[in-house]
Amino acid sequence: MKTLIKNVHLLSMDKQFSEIKKGYVLIEDHLIAKIGSVSELDSVTISADKVIDGRNGILIPGMVNTHTHAGMIPFRSLGDDVPDRLRRFLFPLEQFMTKELVKASSDYAIAEMLLSGVTSFCDMYYFEDEVAKSCKEMGIRALVGETIIDMPTCDSPQPSGGYDYCEMFLKKWQNDPLVTPIIAPHAPNTNTPEVLKKIVVLSEKYNAPITMHVSEMTYEITEFQEKYNQTPIEFLQSLGYFEREFILAHCILVNDHDLKILEESKGKARVAHCIGANTKSAKGIAPVKKMIERNIIVGLGTDGPSSGNTLDLFSQMRLFANSHKTYHQDRALFPAREIVRLATIGGAETLGLAKQVGSIEIGKKADLTLIETESVNMFPIFDPYSAIVYSANASNVESVWVNGEQLVRDKKMVYHKLDKIRESLYREMREFVIEAKKR
Repeated sequence: MKTLIKNVHLLSMDKQFSEIKKGYVLIEDHLIAKIGSVSELDSVTISADKVIDGRNGILIPGMVNTHTHAGMIPFRSLGDDVPDRLRRFLFPLEQFMTKELVKASSDYAIAEMLLSGVTSFCDMYYFEDEVAKSCKEMGIRALVGETIIDMPTCDSPQPSGGYDYCEMFLKKWQNDPLVTPIIAPHAPNTNTPEVLKKIVVLSEKYNAPITMHVSEMTYEITEFQEKYNQTPIEFLQSLGYFEREFILAHCILVNDHDLKILEESKGKARVAHCIGANTKSAKGIAPVKKMIERNIIVGLGTDGPSSGNTLDLFSQMRLFANSHKTYHQDRALFPAREIVRLATIGGAETLGLAKQVGSIEIGKKADLTLIETESVNMFPIFDPYSAIVYSANASNVESVWVNGEQLVRDKKMVYHKLDKIRESLYREMREFVIEAKKR
């Protein structure tokens, strides 16, 4: 199957930030086969089964959401302004999560991501086998990990029961073309040192990446200082975490020595930066400027739909620009193309997927997002990167491809109907809604 996408402003997001103002991409099966200028098409023989006119839209690599919890759609807009939201709403209501509800929520979350141009994501929650199934059915690329936490959960009556679930999950999903199984301990302070050590061994056994919330909470920092006279990152280093492929979510409360540890991992430790969730919860601004200056890999994440409320990266790009520029009082900091980089190839690097996706280059997987430029908010365009960061929103996503398969066309999913997915989710949410209204 060959698909030709033409008449697009192509932003490759390669190392040179190459762009073609009136370009084309040829997809052959699941790969990018050719890239060029439309002016060449008369002299270059290209046969295609399908030809798509991009109508001067902006074609970028599919965006990469480096941290979320797809099963948590039911929590969206619940107790958003409550200080102790985690213990008053999230933990108590999670006992009403079922595998059917996680599956329905994941279907909805993936639909939201695809419709906003996200083609890869990293997930941690419960019943993650259901999340993986949803990824396969919906056609999206993902790293998926079962949460390991030192307390009973909705899918395990035993504390740290997620560890055994995780090993089963790793065996089942190894070598899948779309789903990469990973290990997802909740946080350093919500697991015992013994379990944290076992997780490193498990990672080595299955060559599986690890993702974890790290240096996010002030009480987490205080606890490790009092118990070990260490930061959470120093503690995890002592357990061997920085010798593994390690995706750290948040890293808000880090010092210069923590950053040195991340830097010295030589790219094994990468940061999922969730600016929307971090600022909404008033936790602070992660020192991303310092991270990038130290060549630490960073990508953008939304966090879960309960924490950041949205799963699209357009909102994160704009929040990133506004927050970091304001924090540093420097309007010139982080030019728009650098922010688009964080949402695309930066995210792919963070998830260890950069050899496959994240830029539009021959031989890479055809994970692509087409942003239309005909809507009222997209005129005029002097700088396409600025248009993406400051003008565009999820509603401007016209088409999306994952692995060469078109999953969104004319702003609608090709193989699934959003209203049916929403109906299924609400049906599974009934008991959850009853309990939520009691609080």
